[in-house]
This record gives sequence, C-alpha cells and structure tokens, in this order.
Amino acid sequence: MGVHAHMRILSPMTTVAVAGASGYAGGELLRYLAQHPTFDLLAACAAGRAGEPLAQVHPQFAGTSWADMVLDETTPEVLNQADLVFLALPHGESAAIAGVLDADVRVVDLGADFRLTSAEAWVTYYGGAHAGSWTYGLPELPGKRDEIASSTQVANPGCYPTAVALALAPLAKAGAIEPTDIVVVAASGTSGAGRKASDALLATNVMGSMSAYKVGGVHQHTPEMEQSIASAAGWDVGDVRLSFTPTLAPMPRGIVATCTARITANADVHGILADAYSGERFVTVLTEGQWPHTGSVSGTNGAHLQAAVDARTGRVTVVSVIDNLGKGAAGQALQNANLMTGHDEAAGLDVIGVAP
Repeated sequence: MGVHAHMRILSPMTTVAVAGASGYAGGELLRYLAQHPTFDLLAACAAGRAGEPLAQVHPQFAGTSWADMVLDETTPEVLNQADLVFLALPHGESAAIAGVLDADVRVVDLGADFRLTSAEAWVTYYGGAHAGSWTYGLPELPGKRDEIASSTQVANPGCYPTAVALALAPLAKAGAIEPTDIVVVAASGTSGAGRKASDALLATNVMGSMSAYKVGGVHQHTPEMEQSIASAAGWDVGDVRLSFTPTLAPMPRGIVATCTARITANADVHGILADAYSGERFVTVLTEGQWPHTGSVSGTNGAHLQAAVDARTGRVTVVSVIDNLGKGAAGQALQNANLMTGHDEAAGLDVIGVAP
C-alpha cells in the first residue's frame, strides 16, 4: 500500500515535477497544472525530447508563459527538488525512478507499475518482476478518498478500469450483480495507446474504421478491473470473472464503456448509482433516458453514467464515458495530488466538456 509516514511538510504553494512530460498524458497534465492555483511547476522532464522547448513538443502551449520552458532530463536530482512528482511514463518504467526518489517526496504514478496487488497477475499480464502495490487512486471508490489523502505514494488507475469501476462498483457493493458473469466492451480514442508511432495508429488505418484488439481476455487492464470491483464489494478477487473486449475508435480521445452483468434481484440500479455519486463533483448519473456522450466529458475530469435493466435476459447495462486523458489519466492524477497535499480536490480541473 502507499506509504503513510515521514511526510514532507507542505507550504500553501506545492512544488511539483512531471516525468514523461512529452507524452499525451504528460501534456494534458501540464495543461491542468498551468491553471492550478497553488501548484508550482519546477520541472517538466522528458527522455528523448529533453532540451526542446515545451511549445515545440506540445504546440497547444504556444503563446503562453510556458512556451519556451525547456524540457529537463529525467534525473533524481531534478525530481527530488519537488514536493510531489507525477510519473507519466510507459508501463514498467516507473518503479526504477520511484526507487531513487527521496522518501518524503509524494508520488502519483500514472503507469501500471503499482496498481496490481497480485504479483501473479502482474507477471501474467505485464511480465517481469512485480514492483509491489501502492494506494489505488480512484477517490470515488468506497473508502479510497481518506486513504489517498493520507498516502505519499498513489497508483493512478488505468483509463478503461476507471470507466468500468465507476460503472459497476456501486452495484457490486450493493449486491445487485453477480461477480462471475460480467462483460465489458469498450471503445477508446487513439491517444489511449500513447504517443509512440505505430502502424495501427496511422490516420489511414484509423479514420472511418473501428477495430477490436487484444481480444479473448488478454488485455492488461482485465485484472485491474476485477480487483477494483472485488475491492468495492468485499468479494474475493478470485471470484470475479470479467470478459473484456477493447476496441479502437476513430477519435483522438474519449472512452465509452458498455458494461453488463447478471442482476441478482429486482434492484433499482439507477437509484443505487445516483445515491453512490450524489455528493461527487466529477461523476454524474444522467437523468433516466439520457445516454452518455464522450464529447460531453472531453477535456475534463468528468464521468457520465447511465443504466438500464433488460428484464428479459436478467442483465443490467451501465454505459460509462470518460476522457481517457482526463479522468482516465492526467485529470485523476491531479485529483489524487490535490487530496494528497490537502488542496481542494477539484483545484485546476474542468468539469464542462468541449462539445461538439
């Protein structure tokens, strides 16, 4: 779990550094940090793009006061100057850097390195040595908000698992769904695959087309989804069986997750979801009959949910939308950082989407 002791005393202004600032999630994180009232960016670090000005790497910063900021090398000397460090790195690269950070530096890892509690699941789905597990940073899950606030190391959830956990965790906790027959089909925008070039992400192959990938239970987010649902419900993770099929959509950002499960009783699923999120600023259960659109949460840390019960088949369907770079990555990372440093949870974050 995340470390809970020997915390650095924070001033009203919290200094932060970003490792992996040249990626899509890193760029989105910098956009949020630029509008944060009390976070002071000390360094934006990159690997292959170190030495380049920010606006050359992320053109959206052209004309801003950060445009000429030069990206730093990713070194412990740079990162340890900050009160809090964001690791926006490819999976498998965070553990090595986390290991050389000072013990009192707070860390939010946007990668997968510390999400899974099971070493066996890590080896099966990611390979290599399991680095351990930190506090799981999905504040809207039962009991997580206080745990995040008292931790110095937080594992930011994956984008698909965030959308799925928000959709199903309240129903699981209420005992309204069965654990062994959960099916999720979700579509993601292309930025979910990261910035590294690949043939599958060429515009020629993506525009005007949709495709499934990593079909048949092999997607690396599967055990994380099962873990978060089991945790919320108090189930043994071995009792949860979730079939996940991801698809690639011809859009730059956004996730729409269609989650179905066998219902256990004549439960008021809409009411369960509405009650679970009634006090939440970033999760909205839409009015019955209104269905979520990815554009409604684009550029935000928001999530929109809707549910319906198919009485004939005895199944409930919950549709969840998030921005994979927002609530699925950078927005949630900043939400966690706000909690870890005692700032307003919504500081620097947007809730009104850019649509159309």
